[in-house]
Amino acid sequence: MRELRSIHQDYHQAWAQKLIDLLFHIKEKIETKPISKNFVTRSVHSYDALLQSGSRLNRPNRASPHKRGRVKQSKPRNLLKRLRDHRDEVLAFLFDPTVPFTNNLAERDLRMVKVKHKISGTFRSHLGALYFCRIRGYISTMKKQGVNILSALISVFSGNPLSPIPQLR
Repeated sequence: MRELRSIHQDYHQAWAQKLIDLLFHIKEKIETKPISKNFVTRSVHSYDALLQSGSRLNRPNRASPHKRGRVKQSKPRNLLKRLRDHRDEVLAFLFDPTVPFTNNLAERDLRMVKVKHKISGTFRSHLGALYFCRIRGYISTMKKQGVNILSALISVFSGNPLSPIPQLR
């Protein structure tokens, strides 16, 4: 969403805003009622059509005969390529209702490591960093599974840790 907004604001390309609108429309439909296969098909078709529209505006840059290597492409072109190549991942929330709409939760999980790194400058040892990540990972997993964190930690220190429940897809 962040990159789509940037393309819309900085490059004044309407397809980016339309794609944002489409994604939020899909999200609202999924949250309010069960969706049909027809809705999924129409949504994927609309997604592809918007990417086609963006691709017509952002043609690939051509190689210069005097330079070697890959040709630098514009930010909109690079985003369009990623959105096309990773369509199933971008629309995963449409195909599987257990997949969250955003990756904010994953970003929040990493944020604690960055805060720790900023405050102390670094971890004192590689082993300390591993322990920190293992503890944060356990707490985060238990929290996502709805387990009381205090109960989970007590179980760890009493020698009988609660095991995360594997999520089947």
